[in-house]
Amino acid sequence: MRRVVDIGRRIELIPIDPHFHDITIGLYRQQIVNTTTGRDSPVFLVHTYSHISGAAERIEHVMQSMQRLGGMLRTADGLLYFPCKRVHEAACRRVFLEACKLTSDTLAEPRPLNILDKKSQLTITVDSTGKGIYRVRAEGEGRGAARRISAIAGGLMKLGELESIETDNKDTVAFACGQSHDALIGLLLTRAPNVRVVLREAEMDASRGVLTAPSQQT
Repeated sequence: MRRVVDIGRRIELIPIDPHFHDITIGLYRQQIVNTTTGRDSPVFLVHTYSHISGAAERIEHVMQSMQRLGGMLRTADGLLYFPCKRVHEAACRRVFLEACKLTSDTLAEPRPLNILDKKSQLTITVDSTGKGIYRVRAEGEGRGAARRISAIAGGLMKLGELESIETDNKDTVAFACGQSHDALIGLLLTRAPNVRVVLREAEMDASRGVLTAPSQQT
């Protein structure tokens, strides 16, 4: 009789990994008990059912990339989590998707907290002000600075499930955990200017995503 193993709740899926033999890679959320506090803590598993040679190394690369891109930590059992021990599920999904875009010979690097916004030609910078709070500002000769700042702050909220902090300029967001996540913000910032396109692509990918059973993968 085949043993069924509970690997958690799937929260994201790469149906076809173009960088490694079109295998399917899933991201799963689990709960483990923190031995120090006795409380449940969310952790994440990167998993494939494929047994093709090199699949384990591909999964290892994705996990290491998630650690670098998202500032995530790793348990002795190979599960990923954020230093604050909070879930940040939407942000973790984005980290996973970005990590899977990298080839296995590409070393992931944390993204800077500034970008050139092509739409406005402004340099957008996100400053950490402490306690998980971040402020978006713009520099340059571009146009519509206030509008772009507000839009990008909104993009950060949608992609990472951040909270809005009331300001006159609608330029400030925060993580509910109250801790800084600079690597996460840097990664989300690259997608925040085009958040509608990003979310639309994610919906299309999700509609195509079907996790292939072990017997159907080599």
